[in-house]
Amino acid sequence: MTRREKALGPVLVLVTASLALISSVGFPLLYTISEEMHVTLSAAQWTLTVTILVGAVTAPILGRLGDGRQRRPAMIIGMLVVTLGGVVAALAPSLAIIIVGRAMQGVGLGIMPLAMAAARDHMPRERAHSTIALLSVSMVAGTAVGYPISGLMEHVFGLAGAYWLSAITSVLALICVVLVVPPSTTKANVTLDVPGALLLGAGLVSLLLGIGQAKAWGWNSPAILALLTGAALLLTAWVFMELRASEPVVNLRLLRHPAVMTANVCAMILGVTMYMFFTAVLDFVQTPVAAGYGFAATVTLAGLCVVPLSVTSVTVSRMLPWLTAHWGARNLLPLGSLTIAAAGVFFAVAHDTVWQTLTMMAITGVGLGLTAAVMPGLIVRSVPDHETGSALGFYQVVRFIGMALGSAIAGLIIAGHTATGALWPEESGYILVLLAGAGLCVIAAVFAWALPGTPVDQDVVDDDFAIENAELGPVGLVGLQDKAP
Repeated sequence: MTRREKALGPVLVLVTASLALISSVGFPLLYTISEEMHVTLSAAQWTLTVTILVGAVTAPILGRLGDGRQRRPAMIIGMLVVTLGGVVAALAPSLAIIIVGRAMQGVGLGIMPLAMAAARDHMPRERAHSTIALLSVSMVAGTAVGYPISGLMEHVFGLAGAYWLSAITSVLALICVVLVVPPSTTKANVTLDVPGALLLGAGLVSLLLGIGQAKAWGWNSPAILALLTGAALLLTAWVFMELRASEPVVNLRLLRHPAVMTANVCAMILGVTMYMFFTAVLDFVQTPVAAGYGFAATVTLAGLCVVPLSVTSVTVSRMLPWLTAHWGARNLLPLGSLTIAAAGVFFAVAHDTVWQTLTMMAITGVGLGLTAAVMPGLIVRSVPDHETGSALGFYQVVRFIGMALGSAIAGLIIAGHTATGALWPEESGYILVLLAGAGLCVIAAVFAWALPGTPVDQDVVDDDFAIENAELGPVGLVGLQDKAP
């Protein structure tokens, strides 16, 4: 194995870590942006919203490009846009320019499918599976670590310092991608379904914007109802278009595979739960003691409470081969989901000290380490090589929708437990968020039990996929042609 081949795994992890930092850098800066730019908190919130919107739109597009020979150029161009976005945000004189920079950084959230597709393409099978698991967990762990780091950078170097940090990490990742990541082994020149991509993008923007702004505008406001209705119509039209397209942005027929369906459904549910827990815990620990609960923590200290999640999630993910051998692949996703549920119940019952917060996050990290490591692997083991990027791109979209829903649901519950004119919500609001998230995890565990017992061999996946879909038109015929002598 050459040095370049040995460096591929660490470089892909570095890319993931830089993208995770970008996804988390906005939240601790909201109050600073509001004060320095003289805007409302709801206006500052757009620095978070726009990143998720762009990431959701670009993930399936870049994922599709990752299935062809355009993967390496797409990664390089994507990381270049992300780096420039960090510079723009750091130098921004106004909120509007920060939003532009954050939108550019949002492109990075769509690069994850490319990194996973590169691992599958250029590594031996077992090493590829473990690397993909690590990449998925690194995204979760890096996001958690990003909270205190970005808060600390803002405290020491000001608002621009946090954005400069994201620019520096992304430029390092860009250089490593140029030096290490090889071209795709496939010679296929993927043709992007532009009408399908535009329709999907419009539908996702309407959906995520409707969910994200519902708290500020009201769930029954005409604007929110119009956005959600428009999203339903656009995404329904997109589904019918994709089923008829010769080269769809996302091959929706792959969802018929039980493992692919289960991974995506669990990703949605666990994305909801993760952001419900994050919202509840971070708000709880920052609540002044005068409210009768909370620890009056600063933004940086609140971020540090999430660090145990990063430590335990990465540790557990590295134990995945041993856990699979002793517990069985079928059991890991339900076990991880139930572990996250237990963490929510624990903090709902015991939340009087900081150590209980740290313990809850550590337990959550164990669950996320199992689930985040397993879900992408289920997809990769169940789809043909030439559909890896597309399938993982759709998986990313599902996670983004879940995270947006989780944040919105937590905000809705907490707002419902805040008396008119009260400075702080009632403690029962946070407890209900935690118990509701735990209940969703139990549902995910039950659903995950429907998984096939063992992943099938990749050659069987390719052959079965081609034969099964031969009657479906051009998509199936492409699979047969790939196997022709």
